[in-house]
Amino acid sequence: MDEAQVPPFVLPELLKAADGKAVTSKDDWRWKRRPELLALFEQEMYGQAPARPPLAFAVLEEATPALEGKALRKQVRVFFSGRKEGPAMDVLMYVPATASGPVPFFWGLNFNGNHTVSADAAIALPRPAPASSGKPRLKPLKPAERGSEASRWQIEAVLAHGYGTATAWYEDIDPDYDDGFQNGVHALFPEIEARRGGTTWGSLAAWAWGLRVGMDYLVREPWCDAARVGLHGHSRLGKAAVWAGAQDERFSLVISNNSGCGGAALSKRFFGENVGGINTNFPHWFCSNYHQWKGREPDMPFDQHQLLALVAPRGLLVGSAEEDLWADPEGEFLAARAASPAFVLLGEKGLEAHWKRENSAISQGNPAHWQRPGKHDVTDQDWERWMSFARSRWGK
Repeated sequence: MDEAQVPPFVLPELLKAADGKAVTSKDDWRWKRRPELLALFEQEMYGQAPARPPLAFAVLEEATPALEGKALRKQVRVFFSGRKEGPAMDVLMYVPATASGPVPFFWGLNFNGNHTVSADAAIALPRPAPASSGKPRLKPLKPAERGSEASRWQIEAVLAHGYGTATAWYEDIDPDYDDGFQNGVHALFPEIEARRGGTTWGSLAAWAWGLRVGMDYLVREPWCDAARVGLHGHSRLGKAAVWAGAQDERFSLVISNNSGCGGAALSKRFFGENVGGINTNFPHWFCSNYHQWKGREPDMPFDQHQLLALVAPRGLLVGSAEEDLWADPEGEFLAARAASPAFVLLGEKGLEAHWKRENSAISQGNPAHWQRPGKHDVTDQDWERWMSFARSRWGK
């Protein structure tokens, strides 16, 4: 990958409505431009998700002391059918043991099961996902050790800052492989699948839908300060987090980490992963309309700066890593900066920094950008920056 080979490109207008009129007020954005952009990404990229079901959940474990007295742990099963049956996700929560009332929460999906985010032996193991369509899952559960991804979650550090944390396994929502959408939450909607077309939702939209169902639960959770929930995601789950956060204004801040193509990075730079590659390698992630843009990035009537702008005026932090060129750190930064005019219009400071290839402290204003040395991962450095950004939005 060579920066010198990035083609000249022109980004689609952010503050100009489809009728050509300038967007100059908060009302113009709220009632005209924002709905246009939401519809554009829904129709051309992620797909249209069905309405969320009535909330149905079962408490698997009431508040229990955990982590050597530092925390209280709770585990809840949240159902996707609107009834206490069928596909569901198990939500694992921790709050500081000293919490005397609701606390701000970080909420995000994990890759290999709740038991991997901590070595805590009481975390329930993943259940085999039900064959919603009557057909068995084609992909077996991956073996994973307890606590194998604890470094990506930094639970004790989060608790020490006074925050709660919640997570669920993303494959509880939808299997991450191309099975023709026969399992997971897609199979709950046979009438949609029977007429699957260009705008029908893919797996990224399903994971985003599941994140929003999780928020439906968190607003009811006594431990959670529902006005201060930070949604976060890494890599493909960063893509899902940005789409969920763009749609759902209940998330007071959104953190995208190394989300790259289809997430925070500009597609028109054609650097790192591109639209053709991502649709070929992961044909189930997006709606089929998105496949028409393979190799046609210059013609796309949208780009990711417009998606990031949909988070405004709430908090948005885009995270990158210097060595993660596949996710295009510069493209992530430039998308955040190009989204800034919407944030400024809505009363935020915007991103005022300039790009530097090696800079681990770019994080000014809202939206903010954070880049650290290293590779595609989530580290303790990332979490410290995320929590600093949260404090700037939520207060102490």
